[in-house]
Amino acid sequence: MKHTDLIIIGGGPGGYEAAAYAAAKGMDVTLIEASRLGGTCLNVGCIPTKCLCHSAEIADMLKAENPSAAGFGQLPSIIDFSKVMERKNAVVETLRNGLKESLRGVNIVMGKASFVKGKDKTVSVALNVGENGENTVSEYQADNIIVATGSVPKRLPIPGMDCEGVLTSTELLAIDHIPASLCVMGGGVVGMEFASIFSSFGTKVSVVEFLPEILPNFDKNIVKRLRQSLKGKGIDFHLKSAVTGIEPKDGGLTVSYKSDGGKTGSLDAEVVLSAVGRAANTASLNLDDAGIEYTRAGITTGPNYETNVPGIYAVGDINGRMQLAHVAKYQGIHVVNHLLGKDDSVDFGIVPSAVFTSPTVAMVGQTEEQLKKDGVAYKAYKSFYRANGKALAEGQSDGMLKVLSDASGKILGVHILGANAADMIHEAATLMNFSATVDDVRRIIHAHPTLSELFSMAVGS
Repeated sequence: MKHTDLIIIGGGPGGYEAAAYAAAKGMDVTLIEASRLGGTCLNVGCIPTKCLCHSAEIADMLKAENPSAAGFGQLPSIIDFSKVMERKNAVVETLRNGLKESLRGVNIVMGKASFVKGKDKTVSVALNVGENGENTVSEYQADNIIVATGSVPKRLPIPGMDCEGVLTSTELLAIDHIPASLCVMGGGVVGMEFASIFSSFGTKVSVVEFLPEILPNFDKNIVKRLRQSLKGKGIDFHLKSAVTGIEPKDGGLTVSYKSDGGKTGSLDAEVVLSAVGRAANTASLNLDDAGIEYTRAGITTGPNYETNVPGIYAVGDINGRMQLAHVAKYQGIHVVNHLLGKDDSVDFGIVPSAVFTSPTVAMVGQTEEQLKKDGVAYKAYKSFYRANGKALAEGQSDGMLKVLSDASGKILGVHILGANAADMIHEAATLMNFSATVDDVRRIIHAHPTLSELFSMAVGS
């Protein structure tokens, strides 16, 4: 049995960032990964999806029917999808190689880990070795363990989900052609990004969402504008509707659905994307053998992301708190700081997030709906891309920025729809981390012409 200071199970953002940080602080670290370093985010999530988002953005700009494209003197584009996918794969491989370099000093073990019953903080690892894929088992023990195994796509028990052509996001990222039509089950982040991407590539896209609106955790005003914009691109939305079955038809699929009012309908699609959320990846960990408490949402954690078993922690998607790669990263680093006796003062209540549709959506802090529910008196300030010089110069006039403050002017939330929203939201996050007010924003000089001027435009002088 091999002993180490810290075992980290899972090589995604929550795991590898913590591993590199802990090793840099002098800890003896063993990082165990069952598949590929980088986890979902790098290999089949954030990064490859963003590569496709960028290609889709370029495709939008070059479309002959796009007035902006004509105004810029662009010619119609022909999408070489094989080149799109080659670029995506090259970016992922470059980052994966860089990740290996950043983990120098970390003992990396490739294999599937599970807790060993009756042995304190001990994991058994089925090592990925042998020409024929046969496994050998080795045991590792540590003073502390961080579980960061992430999440896996959910699959609903709907008839026909096993039909050929019903894909998860992982499988859609490996598709070898642009489908003529796509039905997206689920209007969350994953579903909306793929709907936007393939619509830009020329696919006829339909979205079936059970809830009354897409992106339920985002500001309703912003989301409604986004949906209207996507509808203008040709995406059909079937809200308050549930898929009831999928059947093969003429080389494609027929998707049947039912609305909350009882009305039924169907649509045909070459490919169906199941994007109904992600579930904590707990299946092979043998949590019961270790006495670790968990629910359907994930491993239960308390202060500093420690489980009910002292010395065992859970970070990232596996703890069910917030499924974001950057949150996983900071949770992992926070645990290491806790083990080192260091206070990092990270405010996990201020977390920026973005959806890379076209146009992009980004937010940080509370929404108007949350403030109303909590009975908080607030004021909303708005500005619009159509009044911003840089936005007009770039042909990006579709969008708005909203700032929410309390009665004293303290910023409680910022919501952006439009070009560069995912980058601009960090100014808001920085301001909120320092308890800034709208008066503080009024005193900050923003360069002209830039999209960042939308902040000062919103709050006025």
